Amino acid sequence: MPHHAGRAGTVVTDWQPSALQLERIAYRQRRARRSTLIAVVSSVVLLALVAIGIGSTPGWPRVRATFFDPQRAWEALPVVAEGLWLNIRVMLICAVLIVVIGMGLAILRTLRGPIFFPLRVFAAAYTDVFRGLPLLLVIFLLGFGVPALRLQGVPNAAVVWGGAALVLTYSSYVAEVFRAGIESVHPSQRAAARSLGLSYRQTLRFVVLPQAVRRVMPPLLNDFVSLQKDSGLIAVLGVIDAIRAAQLETAIDFNFTPYVVAGLLFVALTIPLTRLTDYVARRQGWYGGGGGPV
Repeated sequence: MPHHAGRAGTVVTDWQPSALQLERIAYRQRRARRSTLIAVVSSVVLLALVAIGIGSTPGWPRVRATFFDPQRAWEALPVVAEGLWLNIRVMLICAVLIVVIGMGLAILRTLRGPIFFPLRVFAAAYTDVFRGLPLLLVIFLLGFGVPALRLQGVPNAAVVWGGAALVLTYSSYVAEVFRAGIESVHPSQRAAARSLGLSYRQTLRFVVLPQAVRRVMPPLLNDFVSLQKDSGLIAVLGVIDAIRAAQLETAIDFNFTPYVVAGLLFVALTIPLTRLTDYVARRQGWYGGGGGPV
């Protein structure tokens, strides 16, 4: 292979791809363009068939006027978007609390020794109960039950107890995600850390938890995608979020377009985190090589 010395002693090669390599590169580029073209054409054809099929139904004009009125959507957009801002704030605050409580429960369930048996039982009972209860039922119980007790110093705001229901329910799922990550770390990692003089707390903090969190990041992000959507359930308590705002707008003229606007806003909010989840999963090898990029 011809080469010569460049500046500062660096070696500059005169390598050029062979004709066979150039042919392979051109073949891959042609296959990539062909695959892209087929994907675009098949998608357009499928969407066209769906649009023709729906548009040819007898009730489509009525559905279009009731659910897809552009003028009504534009009128409802500011009100629904203002309600969505409440959903975003609830989701962000709840996400922080869920991570903290879920991590704490996971650590309690992985404690060794008989002295920690009561803590392990409490963590197991917590996760079993709140994973078994429907989220909507927890929202009803907290949102209507706790204010009815008239406890002194306890807030009665519906948004507070709706958020508390989200935290209690989702922390039970996140705790199991974290526990799976902690238990996936091989025991030799703990043994090696302890042999180096690290205490149990130091081993957990510097050796086990960093690996566990990195391994469970994709399913953890999936839980937060679900949390974004389920934050709309607090509307059943009368909180003026995006869904409740859409309901109030619909009650004006019984046009359901505001619900469609709320749905589109939730989708626009969820898609970036979904794409981030897919990216992290691919980086960590969660997805195999058989699927496409979508």
